[in-house]
Amino acid sequence: MRAVLTAGPTLEPIDPVRFLSNRSSGKQGYALAEALAALGFEVTLVSGPTALNDPPGVTTVRVETAREMLAAVQAALPADAFIAVAAVADWRPAETSDVKLKPEKAGFAALKLVENPDILRTIAALEPGARPRLVAGFAAETHDVLAHARAKRVRKGADWIFANDVSGDVMGGAHNTITLITPDGETSFGPAPKDEIARQIARRIHQALAR
Repeated sequence: MRAVLTAGPTLEPIDPVRFLSNRSSGKQGYALAEALAALGFEVTLVSGPTALNDPPGVTTVRVETAREMLAAVQAALPADAFIAVAAVADWRPAETSDVKLKPEKAGFAALKLVENPDILRTIAALEPGARPRLVAGFAAETHDVLAHARAKRVRKGADWIFANDVSGDVMGGAHNTITLITPDGETSFGPAPKDEIARQIARRIHQALAR
């Protein structure tokens, strides 16, 4: 079986030295990619900028921006499963300067943003035959976690959503707590180290695809 995953943040440049990004470390996505490979999956991991080493047994494709991440995911398909773990920047600067912007430049404080492509929704909307059999994403939330995650699953057209409370130090930390939301019910994993969470999720994915 083949799986394509995303992990880490994306980086959206403002100028050669500044960018928009987030606090994602990539640890949960990398751990999940390694756990799936250990179960025999052929895994492609599309990663934003992280300080992590490539997981063993995994094909890692490194990108920076959300648009690069979407293109890399599309190039890695077809697959049996697509798991969107990455914390993709929702917006990017409408224009990127080729030179460092100076604070005294008129209008510098007003940064115009445009929406990035929605990777999870794009893959979930693929036609039958091109769409992976299982399309899942992570909902990183700081409040009303389950409510937001349930709504996201429907809005994105995903089969599963993993509700992820990131109100503490989860995005950079070593532990996590996840609630898997499917049309058939909800299952919690953790609190536990991220590699253990990954193994539990990987087994659940394997079981679902083996049916």
